[in-house]
Amino acid sequence: MSVIIISAAAVFFLGMGVYGLLMPAALIKPFRMVADTPEGRTEIRAVYGGFGVAIAILLVLAAADVEQIGHGVVTAVAVALLGMAFGRLVARAVERPSAFYPSWFYFWVELLGGVALLFAAE
Repeated sequence: MSVIIISAAAVFFLGMGVYGLLMPAALIKPFRMVADTPEGRTEIRAVYGGFGVAIAILLVLAAADVEQIGHGVVTAVAVALLGMAFGRLVARAVERPSAFYPSWFYFWVELLGGVALLFAAE
């Protein structure tokens, strides 16, 4: 497995996670969403924050191949990223986001990250 690719993905997820935990409203602002309730901010902290940190920890363990979990973890994260990219393609067909950032920027991050992790899992 490519430790560099896996580590880069871990850093990405850790950054997203910490940002989501500390600044949930700011994290979604580029998507023109508003987190104006405690419930909304809690959801962002859970889905982007807690999930991101948890995935980062799993990727660090995978890079170190603790308990030989590397292949499974990296494959699962790769498929999750590709699933997110697929969701953005569906949005393209239904909603037609007009600007490159943020929707298409993250489409490419997710697509390329997912493919890179699939290769790293080999």
